[in-house]
Amino acid sequence: MKNMAQIGIKKTIAMVFGTAGLFNVLYLITGTVLPQLPALLIFCILGALFLLPAEWYLMLRQSKKDYGRYSLEAALAGQEKQPIIKILFLALVLFGIAGIFAFTIQPLENRLLSAFREDLLSCLPAGFDWENIEYIKSFPKAVVACTCVIYFIFNVFVGPVTEEFFFRGYLTAYNNRYGKWTPVIITLIFSLYHFWLPFHNVFRIFVFLPIAYISYRKKNLYICMGAHIFCNLFATISFIIAVTQ
Repeated sequence: MKNMAQIGIKKTIAMVFGTAGLFNVLYLITGTVLPQLPALLIFCILGALFLLPAEWYLMLRQSKKDYGRYSLEAALAGQEKQPIIKILFLALVLFGIAGIFAFTIQPLENRLLSAFREDLLSCLPAGFDWENIEYIKSFPKAVVACTCVIYFIFNVFVGPVTEEFFFRGYLTAYNNRYGKWTPVIITLIFSLYHFWLPFHNVFRIFVFLPIAYISYRKKNLYICMGAHIFCNLFATISFIIAVTQ
């Protein structure tokens, strides 16, 4: 691996939460003033226009600084090739482990945070509760269909690919001085940066810790990317089925 300068936890936190914080404010404001559209659709559009481009910019800028050109080299530093079959197998195994947590950790977290969830959502328009399926169904069918299509593309492909290059690639490589604690630290930051979904942080940490650790040990972020895509694919298809029934 190139002897690169490390970013450090303080700068990483400021960079990640500063970007996510600004995005979340933009999302809250836009979702409030545009009740004609589902908040989920607004989230996906703003994410594609602001949040994810910001993450790509930070990665590309780092590559330009360290390697002299805009590329993914900063995100792929220290990565090693693995057979595609092995990547898919590990991703599916980790997806299965995530499924176990979905039936154990997530229901427990939901019960523990139910009061907090109700209090917070009572202060926001109905659209910010993505589990409010009836709210989504209340929109015209064309709007619901558009939301499902854009959500599928964003949540299954665009989001996971960008986040894995950013968190498991770039931020992990540039915080590598923490050794075996690096995937733990990055997983905590990754989980907590989801300001728009604050009720599933414990579940997210349990799911992504083993995924991130295996990817870190194998030096291959595509393992984590595959598992992330499988998890989001299952959740997205479940959502689409629920709102189109």
